[in-house]
Amino acid sequence: MATKIYIVYYSTWGHVATLAEEIKKGADSVPDVEVTVWRVPETLPEEVLGKMHAAPGREDHPVITASQLAEADGILFGFPTRFGMMAAQMKAFFDSTGGLWQEGSLAGKPAGIFLATGTQGGGQETTALTAITQLTHHGMLFVPVGYTHGAGMFAMDEVKGGSPYGSGTFAGKDGGRTPSDAELALAAHQGKYFAGIAKKLNAV
Repeated sequence: MATKIYIVYYSTWGHVATLAEEIKKGADSVPDVEVTVWRVPETLPEEVLGKMHAAPGREDHPVITASQLAEADGILFGFPTRFGMMAAQMKAFFDSTGGLWQEGSLAGKPAGIFLATGTQGGGQETTALTAITQLTHHGMLFVPVGYTHGAGMFAMDEVKGGSPYGSGTFAGKDGGRTPSDAELALAAHQGKYFAGIAKKLNAV
């Protein structure tokens, strides 16, 4: 049986969606792993999203329901930051998982985090740290990427998102910056690394 990896994200301007696709590429490189990318439900009306110049939802990424999380053997959650915490859309989705919490449906499943922030001091680490509380209450096993990507994580020659907690990107204060090659490389590595661990745990 293939190990099922779900990549579940919310993306306002498309930065997190781009990371999700790169993470999928990395996870797909692991044999006997089945990867699906999902979006969480939008909570803002179309009129507001239009005024924000938000990117349209990726139709190739179906909208997930909370109950579907139980089908996965491992889950990577991605979201933009809002003042050092996950965006309200992702928080609302986690708030809808109470039934899974009561049943312990996600307990023991590996989970990882990836994200986007507007600036360097915008919450690359605090957003991850505040998100871990959601995983903890479900009894999920947080899988950080650590420094497993090697020398590139120590390089200081360019501005780049990502941390030992997970891959990340900087969107810029107006959302105009796109993920760099270094950020995409870390995302692909995270997908491969996470899928390998989820596969090992699933075989136990």
